[in-house]
Amino acid sequence: MKTKDRIVYAALELFNDNGERSITTNHIAAHIDISPGNLYYHFRNKQEIVREIFKLYSAELIERFTPLQGQYESLTLLKHYLDSIFTLMWRYRFFYANLPDILQRDDQLHAEYIAVQDKLQANLINIIRAFVEMDLLDIAEQDMQKTATTLHIVASSWLAYRSAMSPKTRITESVIHQGVLQIISIVKPTATATGYEQLQLLEEGVRAMHA
Repeated sequence: MKTKDRIVYAALELFNDNGERSITTNHIAAHIDISPGNLYYHFRNKQEIVREIFKLYSAELIERFTPLQGQYESLTLLKHYLDSIFTLMWRYRFFYANLPDILQRDDQLHAEYIAVQDKLQANLINIIRAFVEMDLLDIAEQDMQKTATTLHIVASSWLAYRSAMSPKTRITESVIHQGVLQIISIVKPTATATGYEQLQLLEEGVRAMHA
């Protein structure tokens, strides 16, 4: 792996485990046993590393939430999107947990974030529309934007919410599973009979993971 990539993945690991604010470029350099000067050859400051991590996150986010083409079983599709929510929240948990602060410190990153989220929102509406066409959800066309926004709000703010509700909250896989359950609870009232049964199966599977 190239040194630049090692720096990025080391930073991601340290940010997730300790919080982005408490980690310096010196911590990152020491973690992969390189000199601070070597790190600065690739990145001028920590903010540039955060932006590079955001590029990874954005690419994975759009890839995972691009409506899938071809014939898939409805349960497979539902599981794919729920698994994607969990994976992204866990893999980039430092970003979700402290999103407003990170964005407010970097106008360039904030602008990039908004552009990516606008694209995500359009994809979410298309995904919802596909589930309506598969007779899993019963949502009117005029309500799809509102539903997509609600799901987006919960997914993007869940970790910050949990952290705010307790001074001792530690982000674990269980905390993220609870966020996935919250998302399922939002979708359930809009489900058809078939969709409700499938969401119930997925909900039981998530609960079993942290029982």
